[in-house]
Amino acid sequence: MIGLYRPGDSLLHRLPAGVKLLLLIVSIVAATVLVRSPIQVGLVGVVVAGLFALARIPFGVAVAQLRPMVWMLLIIAVFQVLITSPARAVVVCGVLLISVALAALVTLTTRVTDLLDTVTRALGPLRRIGVDPERVGLLLALAIRCVPLLAGIVHEVGEARRARGLQWSMTALVTPVLVRALRTADAMGDALAARGVDDE
Repeated sequence: MIGLYRPGDSLLHRLPAGVKLLLLIVSIVAATVLVRSPIQVGLVGVVVAGLFALARIPFGVAVAQLRPMVWMLLIIAVFQVLITSPARAVVVCGVLLISVALAALVTLTTRVTDLLDTVTRALGPLRRIGVDPERVGLLLALAIRCVPLLAGIVHEVGEARRARGLQWSMTALVTPVLVRALRTADAMGDALAARGVDDE
């Protein structure tokens, strides 16, 4: 899952957290803007796979980062095929998969505390205009936790849907996912409020 740091001494592990975050943003923006065909998706995918190999991330661990996204990607792919074309579906889903893989690679090779410290320091000068770096850091930590949590919910609901023989029912997938996601968000909000996070 995203956020599970794996110790190592590879080049990617040794890069400063700030550099990795900057490269992550640039890479995702570049992939979104420049990748326009399934062939390009494949080429970029090979490069990303090479980065996982460079970081010495086991194949099983790399696959585990992306497995929870399968149902989400299937939903997106269906809509893209219906409103655009199969080639466009491959590009959209491929870029999304690449982006998540790159984000997972950063969190696999960087301690979450280092990431949060980097963001907090970078936003320090913005205190003058009312920005609270600590709250932004908390938001980032929640995002890191919630992405795999939501993907896990989609995966679990998809498994339950298949067990009931409703694998082709979109309602049987979307409705439970929304309900569970909203309940999780409410519980998380209550927990934060109980700890005084929303206090001024």
